[in-house]
Amino acid sequence: MGQNIVTPSAEALAEAAKAASEKGPPPVHLWNPAFCGDLDMRIARDGTWFYLGTPIGRKPLVKLFSSILRKDGDAYFLVTPVEKVGITVEDAPFVAIDFEVDGDGRDQSLTFLTNVDDVVTAGPDHPIRVARDPETGEPSPYVLVRANLEALIDRKSFYRLVDIGTHEERDGTGWFGVWSGGDFFPIIPSAELEAT
Repeated sequence: MGQNIVTPSAEALAEAAKAASEKGPPPVHLWNPAFCGDLDMRIARDGTWFYLGTPIGRKPLVKLFSSILRKDGDAYFLVTPVEKVGITVEDAPFVAIDFEVDGDGRDQSLTFLTNVDDVVTAGPDHPIRVARDPETGEPSPYVLVRANLEALIDRKSFYRLVDIGTHEERDGTGWFGVWSGGDFFPIIPSAELEAT
């Protein structure tokens, strides 16, 4: 006899998230509820959240859902103390929509703002990485926001990063990248940049 899994509604998850976040960020990393199935919820590459195929237009609701988001392996879940449901994430769950620069050179700090109002300063705990499309070479830059959840750095912000980038040598190879929080984050090999 098959197990009958009842998937909670988005409304029920929102209520649970609201209750869990009353005393600060929910400790989703500590919760291990039973898996309740997949929810028809999707985060598009541009950071838009969809429920049942319709964009969620209320930012406070999106922020609430983002507070209970967790990534286990390659899968994404909304987690409460009693429920865990799978959702679809097309690329990264967040989008870095802007950043501020403090200082310059090796003493520079880059503080990013996401579409759900998370604020993180790139550095050892919040590294920047750039993935490149194997066919086109197109870069996709990310910054780690929290607990293996990344934000895709939007195009205008990436262009601004390129404007403040510098060349450094790493393991005998020249790299073009940016400094933040005492770390250098490579974007593209210098030789490739000079060839374009």
